[in-house]
Amino acid sequence: MNHQPVDATTATRFLPMVSVVVPIYNGEADLPDLLNCLLSQTYPKDRVEYLLVDNNSSDRTLTILKTSAENCPITIHPLSQTQIQSSYAARNTGIRAATGEIIVFTDADCRPQPQWLEALIEPFVNKEVVIVAGEILALPGTTLLEQHADRQETLSQKHTLGHPFRPYGQTANLAIRRLALEKTGLFRPYLTTGGDADICWRILGENIGRLEFAPNAIVRHRHRATLQELQSQWRRYGRSNRYLHELHGVDLMPEMTPKEYGYRLVRWLLKEVPRDIKNAIAGKATLVDLLNTPIGLFTARARAAGQRDTKLPENAKIIDHLC
Repeated sequence: MNHQPVDATTATRFLPMVSVVVPIYNGEADLPDLLNCLLSQTYPKDRVEYLLVDNNSSDRTLTILKTSAENCPITIHPLSQTQIQSSYAARNTGIRAATGEIIVFTDADCRPQPQWLEALIEPFVNKEVVIVAGEILALPGTTLLEQHADRQETLSQKHTLGHPFRPYGQTANLAIRRLALEKTGLFRPYLTTGGDADICWRILGENIGRLEFAPNAIVRHRHRATLQELQSQWRRYGRSNRYLHELHGVDLMPEMTPKEYGYRLVRWLLKEVPRDIKNAIAGKATLVDLLNTPIGLFTARARAAGQRDTKLPENAKIIDHLC
């Protein structure tokens, strides 16, 4: 992975056709803000199409998409994937209908900033670049859990770009050259998590090009606000570990023993709590600092459970292809 400056004069002339693919499941509440963000993009409107793929929603998602396509000044193609309940299958539906040289991915609950597409496409001026990952920042949060996740930068691409196996970008903010998809295949349609790592690793494993990070290509995303949402998120991370272990031989995450959990809690109570209370009185710490360890242990436990209690379904090994 590299991060090199692009000549501004050259980049200005580089305006490939771009296809933005967004899988949507019961996204009725998110669509107004998402559409406003797409309308605000600085990338030339005649060089981008938006393929919004309803994945068998039970709300008014598809109706809203069709109405928006008729009335929007940007090119919107409302699509539907009802055969397979998977965001990756929905993305494949979008890819197949796409006409762009660059295929871009984000999610319905993401909020792309106005210069997102412009900054995300810029590195592709270099023919050696086949994948570009933009940054994911948090929307303003008010709950303790949202503030904790923001402090930990849970959503940031820096965690996935630094993966010890190979770097990868999350599909919340990712762009892939179409030629790379034609050569290595699309997403695994029956996979339910880990598909972003899988597709990036398959492409990079072909040695046809490199991955670039575009830190100024920013989408914002809301952190989980409840313990139930947080547990679901980290169990999914654990399932992803298991799936990628079976698909690519990635090391599983070491699971903490009851003794290690106990030690961490005792150290928190006897050492960290007194220190953080003292710092809070001095105005140098908050409740987020005080609860950092127990929240971290909660997420570690959820991730371990997700990794332990799942197995890769046989049909998740299937890779879709354009031809």
